[in-house]
Amino acid sequence: MSHQMPTLAGLVLGAMMIAMPANADALKDEIAPTGKLRVAIAISPAGGAFWSTKTESGYAGVPVDLGKAMAAQLGIPVEYVVHNNSGQIVDATSKGTWDVTFLPKDPEREGKMSFGPIYEVADATYIVKPGSTVTNFASLDQPGVKIAAVNNTTTMRGAIAHLKNAKVTGYQTYDEIAGLLKSGEIDAFALSRETLNDMARKIPGTRVLEETFKQTVTAVAVPPNHPQSLAFASKFLTEAITNGTLRKAYDSNGLKDSPIRTQTK
Repeated sequence: MSHQMPTLAGLVLGAMMIAMPANADALKDEIAPTGKLRVAIAISPAGGAFWSTKTESGYAGVPVDLGKAMAAQLGIPVEYVVHNNSGQIVDATSKGTWDVTFLPKDPEREGKMSFGPIYEVADATYIVKPGSTVTNFASLDQPGVKIAAVNNTTTMRGAIAHLKNAKVTGYQTYDEIAGLLKSGEIDAFALSRETLNDMARKIPGTRVLEETFKQTVTAVAVPPNHPQSLAFASKFLTEAITNGTLRKAYDSNGLKDSPIRTQTK
């Protein structure tokens, strides 16, 4: 008996030691099949909790910082896969070009990818062109009024559902829409209030409307049928919200005055 006990304990310990790396390897095989964590990001000058920006040395943004922290936790390098908008990230899901992303969630997207916890809730509204007499949604929603939105996004779908008379047109990039707004070729632009407030400071004469037509929620997401990836990403983000990682990412990307909102009202 005395000889069998250590052997049994040794077997159990040996089994545990084998199982733990195997589980870690299985997760890495699923979440990072190339050996790097490929994080899908969307680039624009807008900033905020979803958009990332290009810098001299690479990329900056809340998703950039979160992706870097997630890769560090996995013990693998990070690689950023760049897109013009969140719609392009969704379209690339089936192509297997990215492993994890952080983007606005809506029912249409839930059928194409797997979402984890929400880390931002934003109020969507409109900014009107310089010199516009529009002051509220009622005066905006008129025949002949041209509204721009970033193509194939949750905000664009929300604006189409909200406006009964004005025409909503999708464009690929934030930059293009900013140029059209500045020149007066469009009447308004639908996006999150925080981002539009920043835009208003850069384009004199524009005005952000006070009303809100939709709350957009941003969450971590992985491709469908990746259960281990989803479990890991969900745990990572839940911990990031509570341990200060998300707050640090906000503060490092010009969002020091922005509270972290994880639930809609």
